[in-house]
Amino acid sequence: MGKIQIMDEWLSNKIAAGEVVERPSSVVKELVENAIDAGSTSIEVFLEEAGLSSIQVIDNGSGMDEEDALKSFSRHATSKIEKEQDLFRIRTLGFRGEALASIASVSKLTLRTSDGEGGVHLYLEGGHLKEHKPAALRRGTDITVAQLFFNTPARLKYLKTIQTELGHTIDFINRIALGYPKIAIKLVHNDQTLLQTNGRGQVQQVLAAIYGAHHAKKMLPFEASNNDYKIHGFASLPEVTRASKNYMSLFVNGRWVKHFVIQKAITNAYHTYLPIERFPIVLLYVEGDPQLTDVNVHPAKHQVRLSKEPELLKLIEDTIRLTIREEIRIPLAEKKEKPIRPAQEQMNIWNPVKASEPVFDEDKLTSIVERLSGDTSVVKEPYAPLSVENQDSVQYEDTYDEMSQTELPAEPFMESIPSEEEQPIVQPEIKRHFPDVEIVGQIHGTYIVAQMEDGFYLIDQHAAQERIKYEYYRDKVGEVNANERQTLLMPLTFHYAADEALRLKESKEALEEVGVYLEEFGLSSFVVREYPTWFPKGEEQEVIEELIEQVLKARKTDIKKLREDAAIMMSCKKSIKANHFLNKEQMERLIKDLRNADNPFTCPHGRPVLIHFTSYEVEKMFKRVM
Repeated sequence: MGKIQIMDEWLSNKIAAGEVVERPSSVVKELVENAIDAGSTSIEVFLEEAGLSSIQVIDNGSGMDEEDALKSFSRHATSKIEKEQDLFRIRTLGFRGEALASIASVSKLTLRTSDGEGGVHLYLEGGHLKEHKPAALRRGTDITVAQLFFNTPARLKYLKTIQTELGHTIDFINRIALGYPKIAIKLVHNDQTLLQTNGRGQVQQVLAAIYGAHHAKKMLPFEASNNDYKIHGFASLPEVTRASKNYMSLFVNGRWVKHFVIQKAITNAYHTYLPIERFPIVLLYVEGDPQLTDVNVHPAKHQVRLSKEPELLKLIEDTIRLTIREEIRIPLAEKKEKPIRPAQEQMNIWNPVKASEPVFDEDKLTSIVERLSGDTSVVKEPYAPLSVENQDSVQYEDTYDEMSQTELPAEPFMESIPSEEEQPIVQPEIKRHFPDVEIVGQIHGTYIVAQMEDGFYLIDQHAAQERIKYEYYRDKVGEVNANERQTLLMPLTFHYAADEALRLKESKEALEEVGVYLEEFGLSSFVVREYPTWFPKGEEQEVIEELIEQVLKARKTDIKKLREDAAIMMSCKKSIKANHFLNKEQMERLIKDLRNADNPFTCPHGRPVLIHFTSYEVEKMFKRVM
């Protein structure tokens, strides 16, 4: 008797804070989401010491009157849920009514808010109201959270460094800026502005501010819909990759969420376009009936459950794959950036040069070329119009371009978004077809050299043949034909452990889909009496063993993935290796087959097949143009 007690509200709020308020970024998240729900068009976030000393969020939303302001600090106080049915059609970011009560219980919080008719000022310490008085009538809300976790010091020791904690907040604000381009967002840390958007709704301008203008130009827009969902967003060209999946941003009905299965669908769309363990930059908006989404599955609302998920995944994968496939491109050779000259050191390298300002003096450039070569034919409109190869070097300072490519997964490079006049985002003209090149020769028995009027190309012969073979085997594996089998004089025998043998017996049909025909031979042994005639010659047993190993390693046999892996694995067998010299006829045949490929620009592993060196860049390296 007497062991069960009812916790008082102050203690229950502190426990709830452990779920909702993990770190300073959690506070920023809750306050910014409340500001968005209040209809704000401007949100400013000010941090001191990454938010450990102070977090201030100012918005111009609807604000609150005195009665609502006092109620807002009660547990489960919400304006968004009235009855059970409302849980199944949530259109707001917040709805649980725990955030303000939880934050106030572990901090010293000051609230100033006004609905335009009356203003109120509240001050709370550890969840207890200490001060209550009128405030100015500025419409909106101003919340300051000071000394976070002052009364729960054990929580402080689990926090990371200031840089790490700041990185979490920056990451969240980046996502919100991408998700709500019509809201002007400002983030300031220790009086230094880290991000500022203009709220004009230009998504690519926000992409430019976060990832750099150089990469924003290489983001491809897409959109599609089915009977239940509408998707739209931007996906990077395959040449723009990252080592982390953190650069995929997903918004479901305006809510930024983490969804592993959707991330998988996105990476599947880039299959064979990206190197192993490299990932694209993708911004994806998913819109659908709120009744199809369950957002009440995580205290921090980071996750959602989706109805009709398979149909949505197929829509995402097919749409992004088609988008990047239609924008086939040849990577340009990376050029070394020139060092900053003393005169440039005084320039503001954080902002790009205005596109309207000519960077070159055309008359002066022509004169230099005439003196060097006696030929002005190399001067072909040096700055207007620009080819896509030249835009980066002309429109933006080299130092800016270099910074925009730096990878900072936890704290991406950011800058204030310039006006449209200062920073136009120009989509590059993409080469959609394999160039009609003329073969010149071979380097080190590894790279084929070919030329065109616009420069020359280096073609990786191994990657080229891998691509050709991959598409051949992909089609063959997809239509295994009984008429294309070869019977063995001596069957191949394979022995496995009892548990592995059981797994193979369950997967016999899947293996037959890729040309492996197993017959049981005892309890744990199998024989293969025939295999497809198109299996790589001399590698048949090794191919069968590797396909069996793939089935054994997989938790669940996925026939589509097995076919894909089989095609990739077989394409590697006996493809031309490095240091293998070809005559001109062999090189021409290879290029002819490559030209007929569906995607002749990357090997099945996502590596580039050919690199383009433009005439302009070559002339620039030889100082024929400056």
